[in-house]
Amino acid sequence: MTPGGLSTDDPAQAFGKTVGQMWQQLAGLSLAPQALQQVQAEYLQGVSQIWNQSLQKLTTGDAAEPKIGDRRFGTEWAANPASAYAAQMYLLNARALLQMAENVQGDEKTRARIRFAVQQWIDASAPSNFLAFNPDALKKAVDTQGESIAAGLRNLLQDVQKGHVSQTDESVFEVGRNIATTEGSVVFENELFQLIEYKPLTAQVHERPMLFVPPCINKYYILDLQPTNSVIRYTVEQGHRTFVVSWRNPDESMVAKTWDDYIDEGPIRAIRTVQAITGAKAINTLGFCVGGTILSTALAVLAARGEHPAQSVTLLTTLLDFEDTGVLDIFVDEASVQVREVTIGDQAPQGPGLLKGKELATTFSFLRPNDLVWNYVVGNYLKGETPPPFDLLYWNGDSTNLPGPMYCWYLRHTYLQNELKVPGRLTVCGEKLDLGKIKAPVFVYASREDHIVPWTAAYRSVPLFKGDRRFVLGASGHIAGVINPPAAGKRSHWINRQLPATSDAWLAGATEKPGSWWPEWAGWLKSHAGKQVPAPKTPGGKGFKVIEPAPGRYVQAKA
Repeated sequence: MTPGGLSTDDPAQAFGKTVGQMWQQLAGLSLAPQALQQVQAEYLQGVSQIWNQSLQKLTTGDAAEPKIGDRRFGTEWAANPASAYAAQMYLLNARALLQMAENVQGDEKTRARIRFAVQQWIDASAPSNFLAFNPDALKKAVDTQGESIAAGLRNLLQDVQKGHVSQTDESVFEVGRNIATTEGSVVFENELFQLIEYKPLTAQVHERPMLFVPPCINKYYILDLQPTNSVIRYTVEQGHRTFVVSWRNPDESMVAKTWDDYIDEGPIRAIRTVQAITGAKAINTLGFCVGGTILSTALAVLAARGEHPAQSVTLLTTLLDFEDTGVLDIFVDEASVQVREVTIGDQAPQGPGLLKGKELATTFSFLRPNDLVWNYVVGNYLKGETPPPFDLLYWNGDSTNLPGPMYCWYLRHTYLQNELKVPGRLTVCGEKLDLGKIKAPVFVYASREDHIVPWTAAYRSVPLFKGDRRFVLGASGHIAGVINPPAAGKRSHWINRQLPATSDAWLAGATEKPGSWWPEWAGWLKSHAGKQVPAPKTPGGKGFKVIEPAPGRYVQAKA
């Protein structure tokens, strides 16, 4: 046997039989013969190169330390011949498996699922994830006389009790104390949400107030992490009287809530409440991620009734056209949706249930397993380290539940059947939906490296609206691209006032600007905010009393 575990009689044939047959037997799929031959040839060349280099290092000690080229395998790996060999063989095997996955013969969705499953297996099987093979962790165990292993076991026990892998030092953060600290008051609440009004930071405010609708699958304070990176505080500083929906974390009393309930008792109620408190007939609105889908649906319901309360609509990393849903598409088909409907939806024999927040959080973490799972397995458990405090990752672990019927409706009619974009196809709150009837200027923001809402998919929202529209593209991903304060001086964004038919054409004509996209949005929002008026001296009013200080009770509830 060679170090790669293949027969020396005919390595190419052995490779084809072992791995190729595995695919055919387990997946029922096949590879094009020419593609398989190419993978075999490249694999054998890699095996030979790694083996010869390792043999030279062992016998003469003259060979230079290998350049492994993966941040999971640092200097200790390169310095140890056995560890270096294990890392190099792992990476070679990983490349070969991914090449095979890329060349599986089948429809695109099947191939995407195969690629995802292979990548999950590859990431989980990395030698760095196992104490016996990780020289960094073993060296630390020796240096600390075993204390790192004891600390790792304590960390593991604590995470088992919490039900998730810790991504940050959660003891550092407390909602309302050092995150979600922008001063405000809860001025309304119902079964689904609390409405927070923030204290003005300017002597005058614009006459038209601003309403934020964050995603209900996360806590709202992603928009208010720290004073230095708070979208909410930034908006208040720009002179806007700002209101934010803080969704309730559903419990068993809410298992029967539907999509219609979320639209009617959520943004529609919030819009009417902001109008009543401020006296403004038209308000500016913003929806983030699923919050943008919910807000757009609510505005379409009101438009069908002849009501147009939005002076402007801002959509951040939002899907309205679900033709391209990126990596999330692999989780959605008719069978998977039906399973949800008969387990937690209206069709469940035992009655509807909750989609647990931890399930959602785990799914999103495994979209980037090396960064959000195995990195912490190695640090927390193998090395006994406490992850550094990071506000965004604390928020990421503060998961929320969803009512089954609401979630199942959303899953079927958007991700599976992509009906929201079709005028008149869906009926919500008794009204036929047509996004094109929303009479308001629209600002659409997308992030270029977003794997949850691909920016090209976000661009598909633009033609669904008929009024004045603007599209801005930011750097980075789904969250980091949005939470990019100007003072940080990070990243860049792209601007193109023209709106061609395709996203590629838009980008080809766009101009890249350094720094945050927030000032671009602030200038646009100001043009729709109306004249300056004296800032209110007290929150609420006109029959709406302060219930409690922000951030309120609802955001404190744990899943």
